[in-house]
Amino acid sequence: MSLFGLMWANLFRKRTRTVLTLLSVTVAFLLFMLLQAVSAAFDGGGVNVVGVDRLISSPKYSIVDSLPISQKQQLLAVEGVSAVTQQQWFGGVYQDPKNFFPKYPVEPREFFAMYPEFRISPEQLDAFVRTRTGAVAEQTLAEQYGWRIGDIIPIQADIWPKESGERLWEFELVGTFVNADQRSPLLVFQYEYFTEAVESYGKDQVGWWTVRLDDPERAQEIAASIDVLFENSLNPTRTATEDEFARQFAKQLGDIGFIATIIIAAVFFTIVLLTGNTMSQALRERIPELAVLKTLGFTDATVSLLVLGEAILLCLVGGLIGIGLAFGVRAAIAPALEGFIGAFDFTGATVATAIALSLGIGLIIGLIPALTARRLTIVDALRER
Repeated sequence: MSLFGLMWANLFRKRTRTVLTLLSVTVAFLLFMLLQAVSAAFDGGGVNVVGVDRLISSPKYSIVDSLPISQKQQLLAVEGVSAVTQQQWFGGVYQDPKNFFPKYPVEPREFFAMYPEFRISPEQLDAFVRTRTGAVAEQTLAEQYGWRIGDIIPIQADIWPKESGERLWEFELVGTFVNADQRSPLLVFQYEYFTEAVESYGKDQVGWWTVRLDDPERAQEIAASIDVLFENSLNPTRTATEDEFARQFAKQLGDIGFIATIIIAAVFFTIVLLTGNTMSQALRERIPELAVLKTLGFTDATVSLLVLGEAILLCLVGGLIGIGLAFGVRAAIAPALEGFIGAFDFTGATVATAIALSLGIGLIIGLIPALTARRLTIVDALRER
C-alpha cells in the first residue's frame, strides 16, 4: 500500500468521527467562499465600463429621503452635464414576498437613453410612452414569471400607497428589454402615473438622479459642483460615480468586509480546535500501531509525515468540497443578488486563498501530533498497548 493509501485508510478508521469533522470543514469553507464573494460584491459595486460617464446624485443624509423633481432643471444647467433622469425605489410585492426584483418609476425615453445597455425595440418604447399604466420588464424577468405583452402585473405596495389609500398597483406589460450588462432583472413603469396616483408625500419626489457627463474625466469636479449647488437647500445631495455610489450604499449597511472577516475568523478558529482535537484523539488511539510501523522499518520522519499528511488531507478534501458547493450555491443565488450587491462571483484569488487556507490549517493541526509521533520510542509506545 502507498503512503497516500495508508493515510486515507487511517482517516476512515473511525468513519463517523471523520465524516462529521469533514462536514464541519466543508461548511467552514463554504461560508468562507460565500462571505468573500459578498464582501467583494459590496466593495466593487458591480458596475462595468458602460457606466463610466454617469453620476448618481442621492439625498445627502439617508437613502430613505427623497429629492424634489424641481432639481432637474438646475442639474441640466450644470456645466458638463448632458442629460438627467430620475428613479425612485418602489418596493412592493408581486404575489409573494420572496419574489424580489427592483421596480422603478421612470421617464421612459430619458431612462432608456441614459442606459444604452438596456436594449428595447422602438415600437415597444413608443407603446411604453403612450400607455399611462404601462410597464416594461427585463426579458429574463418576464420569462421567469411567464409574463406576456398585455398581461396585467399586480404589485402590492409596501412604501407607496395610492392617494385613495389603496395599496394595489396594476401595470400593463407593454414590452420587454434585454439587459446587456447582466444586472439583476427589473421592472420599470411610468413616473408620470406614479406621481399622479401616489399618496401626497410622494408626489413630485424622486429617489435619486442619474446624470450623464460630457467628459467622464471631470466626474469628481462635476459631482462637487452638483453638491455645492444644493448645499444650502432643504434637499442637499451627495453625488458620486455609479461604482462609488454602490460602495456608499454598502457602507450604510455596515462595514461588510470587516463583518465577513470577523465571521470567517470565528469559524476557522472553531474548526482549528475541532479538527485539532480529532487528530490528537486519533493519535492517542494509534500510538501502539505507530510503534509497530517503526518496528517494521518506517523511519521517524516517515511516521511523522504520515500523521501530518492525514491532517492536511482531511482539511484539503473538506476545503475542496466546500469550494465546489460554493460554486453550486453561487449559480443558484447570484441572479437574485447581483442587482442588490453587484457581481456575485468568485475570483481566482479567492479560490487560491481557500486552498492555501485548507493546507495551512491542516499543517497547523497536524504539526504537534506529527512531532509527537516522530519523538515516539518503540518501547514506550508498546507499553501503552
